[in-house]
Amino acid sequence: MEIQAGNELGRTPCLDARAMILADTNVLIDARDKASPYRHWAEELIADALSGEGISVNAIVLAEICVGQREPATVQAGLLAQGFNIVDLPASAALVSAAAYTLYRSARRRSRGGDAPRIPLPDFFIGAHAELMGWKLATRDSERFRLYFPKVQLIEPSK
Repeated sequence: MEIQAGNELGRTPCLDARAMILADTNVLIDARDKASPYRHWAEELIADALSGEGISVNAIVLAEICVGQREPATVQAGLLAQGFNIVDLPASAALVSAAAYTLYRSARRRSRGGDAPRIPLPDFFIGAHAELMGWKLATRDSERFRLYFPKVQLIEPSK
C-alpha cells in the first residue's frame, strides 16, 4: 500500500497542517506543577505559542496527561478552552515511528543497554508526528528526539 500525501490517507487534514508547535507531555506537566523548575519556561512557551503560531497536543500526549485523572474529558475541555489544538495522529506517523524506533532498539542493544520493548515508546509517535507535519516540538526531553528525529526543530529550556 502506498502512503499518500496531502489531505489523503495517512495525513492530518490541512486545518492542522499550518505552522504550529507540538507540545510534548512534559511541557503540560511542567506548566501545571508549581514545584517544577521548568514551570516558568513552560508557561511562557505556551503563552507565546497561543498568541503566535499556535500550539497543539496529539492523541498520544492527551492520553498521557489524562492518565490518573478522574474525568479525562475535563482535561481535554480545559486544553481546548485555553486555546490548544487537539489533533489526530496521522496514520503515516506509524511508519516514521517504526523506523526511528528500530534504530533506537539497535543502538540500545549495541550499547548493552538491554532490550527495549518491542512496541514503540510514545515519544517516537510524538517525534514522528512533528517530523511529518514539519512542526516544531516543545520538550525538555530533547536527547531522544534529537537523535532519532534530526529534522525536527526542538524548543527546549536553556541549560
